[in-house]
Amino acid sequence: MSQNPIFQIAQRKVGTNYAPLVIAEIGINHNGSLKIAKEMVDAAARAGVEVVKHQTHIVEDEMSGAAKKVIPGNADISIYEIMEACSLNEEDEIALKDYVEEKGMLFISTPFSRAAADRLECMNVVAYKIGSGECNNYPLLEHIASFGKPVILSTGMNTIESVSKAVAIFDKHQVPVAVLHTTNLYPTPPHLVRLGAMQELHQAFPDKVFGLSDHTLGNIACLGAVAHGASILERHFTDHMQRTGPDIVCSMDEQACADLIQQSALMAQMRGGHKGPAAEEQVTIDFAFATVCTIAPIKKGEVFTKENIWVKRPGTGEILAAEYDDILGKKALSDIGLDEQLTYKDIG
Repeated sequence: MSQNPIFQIAQRKVGTNYAPLVIAEIGINHNGSLKIAKEMVDAAARAGVEVVKHQTHIVEDEMSGAAKKVIPGNADISIYEIMEACSLNEEDEIALKDYVEEKGMLFISTPFSRAAADRLECMNVVAYKIGSGECNNYPLLEHIASFGKPVILSTGMNTIESVSKAVAIFDKHQVPVAVLHTTNLYPTPPHLVRLGAMQELHQAFPDKVFGLSDHTLGNIACLGAVAHGASILERHFTDHMQRTGPDIVCSMDEQACADLIQQSALMAQMRGGHKGPAAEEQVTIDFAFATVCTIAPIKKGEVFTKENIWVKRPGTGEILAAEYDDILGKKALSDIGLDEQLTYKDIG
């Protein structure tokens, strides 16, 4: 198993040797309007986004009539009504994909049904995103895996055991898969982000690129995830926070997204490394470290004591402060003046 895996969407390589991939999820924030969706794409492009993610909802194939009685925690109408109102038809979704690609970005989407997956495959998407709710929908995962495209798998509400079954499906089909830790509360309170759970996911699947799909109210969770090794970050996205919709509250706007792209790249540069002096620190070592010096004139044969030697900056002397106690009690081999850095040839 590779301990430094690489995942790739089109030409974009993803892994710890690369800047984190920030995915802007427009999702259903456009409320079914292609015009608004395009305005959000414009904002994503200005922010420097590389991948825009949509949600593909073909409601009659996705949900049974029972969904008309299920009201999500972040809404006041049924999930069936929400998705009916927020879904784009095939013509509009193709137009949205074309628009994203015209702007130089990659378009991916989450299919919530077999029909949705088939639509996206006909659209020739470069990769698939699997939502947390579909992580244990193994029949659908088998269907998507059969396409042979890379997959980003969100794992919210699932256990390592149920995620393992999903990963095994993609491995069986030799489909590249990256895994994202998620908490499916909108918004997610800080204490439920659980970056430790993301670490458990990484330990369970060390050969997979991993990351965080986040639903908190800011960028801190994503930046913390990068510090823990995350290579993919996903947040809901909107052009401005005055929009209405169930996911707007936990969305990032253009400025927050630009900040996340820049700051996550910086955070990635800060992780790793080993404890010890960096070669570049030598310029500081030269003045900051202390070396052994005389604090009184010393005659040849005289014993070195606390009264005639001490430790002082800079660190350019031969004998470091750490060796001070070893010098005490030894004798001078020659006369040494006041305020001179001691050398080994001075010591008998």
